[in-house]
Amino acid sequence: MQQITEKLVCQVIKPRTQESHKGSFGRVLTIGGNQYFGGAIIMSASAAVYSGTGLVTCATDPQNFVSLHARLPEAMVVDYRDQQMLAELLPQMDVLVIGPGLGTDATALAILKFVFSQVQSQQHLIIDGSAITLVAQQQLTLPSAQIVFTPHQMEWQRLSGLTLAEQTPANNQAAQQKLAATVIVKSHRTEIYLPGQPAWQNPVGSAAMATGGMGDCLTGILAGFLAQFSAAPAQSILAAVYTHSAISDQLAQQQYVTLPTQIIAALPAYMAQMSQEK
Repeated sequence: MQQITEKLVCQVIKPRTQESHKGSFGRVLTIGGNQYFGGAIIMSASAAVYSGTGLVTCATDPQNFVSLHARLPEAMVVDYRDQQMLAELLPQMDVLVIGPGLGTDATALAILKFVFSQVQSQQHLIIDGSAITLVAQQQLTLPSAQIVFTPHQMEWQRLSGLTLAEQTPANNQAAQQKLAATVIVKSHRTEIYLPGQPAWQNPVGSAAMATGGMGDCLTGILAGFLAQFSAAPAQSILAAVYTHSAISDQLAQQQYVTLPTQIIAALPAYMAQMSQEK
């Protein structure tokens, strides 16, 4: 299994072209955050903003509007139940994230089905958290899009049918090939299965990352990297996974636990450092 390296990250994160504008760095829509789990979608949207996305919109439950505006004034916000608004926004996006804090009730299922019906084949669609559970439980047909699943091992069990003991690299890759999507199986040493490529492993990260919201943070970094560095989406995915864990490792040198919000805050400095490395 190939190992992601810092060199690969430096090849992805390049200095920004000076003659540019916010539209040059992609558009991301994050969808999720019911009335109980607003923090999840706020962290996802925050990571997308702090990783450099030009324009980020968050579709969420109206109960989260004030909190999101207070914590992340850089993002726009819409009601995730407003299908007319979503139908207008979705075609404008480079990357869609669905699942952080979405829940698994009837409202969540309706939103997920609507997004599946509207997404376009060239768009990146990151499916996380409860959206993965809904896909597995409801046996939903996947849309034609550039799909990235981000399951932890129990979510991967639901989606793939593989028990934890059966989740070997060979079995995981076979299940990923049936899905015809990228799969990031999150664990102590996260594994990434890309269509048509050998499997990759993330060699960095530690138990300091074992805290709520860490996966939500990863979805935003993935979205930000795919939105900006779209010329090489596979490399962007690998670089995003590594970046997430590498920042945590830096923080963990002086901390017992690293919080997703701390990783998000450290993203611009880390990316600036990587962009200057040769």
